[in-house]
Amino acid sequence: MSPCLQQDSAVAKVMVLDDNDTKRYIISSWLRRAGHTVVEAADGAEGLALLAGSPDGELPELAVVDVKLPDMSGFEVCEQIKADPRTASLPVIHISAHAIEVSDRTQGLHRGADAYLTDPIAPDELLATVTAALRYARARRRAERLAARVAALNSSTLAVYGAKDGCSFAEAAATGAATLMQSPAVAVALSPDNSTLHIAAAARNTEQGAAPAGVVAPVKVFRSEPRLLDLLAGRVLGDGTGTATVLLSAAEWRGTVCRADGAEADVFAGEVALILARTKKGRPPVALAVDGEALARVDDRDLLSQLAQACALALEALRSRSEEHALVLTLQRTFLPDRLPEVAGVDLAVRYEPAADDSEIGGDFYEVIETPAGLLLAIGDVAGHSLKAAMIMGEVRHALRAYAIEGHDPRTLLDRLDALLTRLRPAITVTVCLVLVEPGARRIQVANAGHIPPLLRCPDGSTRYLTEHGPLLGLNVRHPPATAHDVPEGATLLMLTDGLIEVPGVDLGDSLAALQATLADAPGEIGDLCDLLLERYGREKTDDIALLAARLNGTPDTATAA
Repeated sequence: MSPCLQQDSAVAKVMVLDDNDTKRYIISSWLRRAGHTVVEAADGAEGLALLAGSPDGELPELAVVDVKLPDMSGFEVCEQIKADPRTASLPVIHISAHAIEVSDRTQGLHRGADAYLTDPIAPDELLATVTAALRYARARRRAERLAARVAALNSSTLAVYGAKDGCSFAEAAATGAATLMQSPAVAVALSPDNSTLHIAAAARNTEQGAAPAGVVAPVKVFRSEPRLLDLLAGRVLGDGTGTATVLLSAAEWRGTVCRADGAEADVFAGEVALILARTKKGRPPVALAVDGEALARVDDRDLLSQLAQACALALEALRSRSEEHALVLTLQRTFLPDRLPEVAGVDLAVRYEPAADDSEIGGDFYEVIETPAGLLLAIGDVAGHSLKAAMIMGEVRHALRAYAIEGHDPRTLLDRLDALLTRLRPAITVTVCLVLVEPGARRIQVANAGHIPPLLRCPDGSTRYLTEHGPLLGLNVRHPPATAHDVPEGATLLMLTDGLIEVPGVDLGDSLAALQATLADAPGEIGDLCDLLLERYGREKTDDIALLAARLNGTPDTATAA
């Protein structure tokens, strides 16, 4: 006989409900001799009260109910048992010496009974019926429990795959293990950049008025020494791949994990089941720990092993994304200027912030070029977020440098860049704003191809946008001439990409107005100004941010002439 059949046929706690003392004694005796534990009740009210007063873990597994009772029929008792969610799965066997017609048996089965026996009953027939009813009920409960846990496994897998960093990954892994195994749980994992070891501990709620048993308390995540993961791997997995499990005593667990930097992981009262998983050779493993008693059954071990494997795969994917993002970001930074020119009368500051780690990189860029006609400031954005956008950004920036060094005016520069995109990158659009600071820094020329307008602050604190603009690059449309503006000594010019101020659901005009108000009251030092803008507007953005600020002080000769 298979282990499952043996388990399903095991002895149980049985309630015998009959108002006839002799009959109740005989039936109870048969059941007790077969090894079952029996509780007795003499009428319907007493039987229902017995069930209602039994804790969830101590409910009878089966009820033998006489059809004819003094206070209500056995049919009514059965209906109330099946209507209560706590006892709905409790098998009920009807017994009767009087209601023995086909219509009686049919009514009993229709009203919820799992079997119907009529007197006289042989002991073997009763015991076989009890065994069959228990086997069916236990198999159904086991299937329901397994289905619920598979659903929990799926939810936990989605959660770990949705993690954004090492901290949230460890939290999702610990919560998933605790929910799946209905046990305190600990997850240990190295961050995607392999720099920080995160430990997340989920303890069962024990406070009065807390969530029901089995619901985990809020997960605590903390850091530890990376070598701890090597110590755990040395216990079970070594440098192998796949999953492996070992049982540790409480003392071994505390001595290995719960030292000064891991005291929060002391959530187990007894033996600890530790499972490690690794998907690739040479990669750090993921470790999960639960109560040793939680792995009593084979399907428990299989489910935890599947969760550990899912965690290892999810962390590997997160690590690969992190490495790819770092590589692309490094490539992107090679397309940007490595230094700014030093020009008399103009102070410069730039800031470049890539999008959040889980976002694709964009094509934002800036450039500062000394030309025969003056100092050219440029800022732009390639449409889209991808490696391709970053590559096109590099092409546009290098072409701009080449054309600018030839001495072309801002309008001609935009026309040439447009022609380049139209021929070599059709269907790609780019926004660019060019500001030529003429020698002496008291006049500027603005040529804008669909970009956020530059913002000018005068020494008296007044601010205004320089709103002249033309079409985007890549549309094969000729651009208007640059517009000249006289600027006072000490004016500040701010150029930016839309990643700084664009917020989903917020009108861009409102964001521009807020930025203008901020600039009016911002610090005078342009480096501090850039830092303030990033702090106020640049947190957790999903687009790259480029800022270029220039203080137009004018040269000494120009100031004297003025």
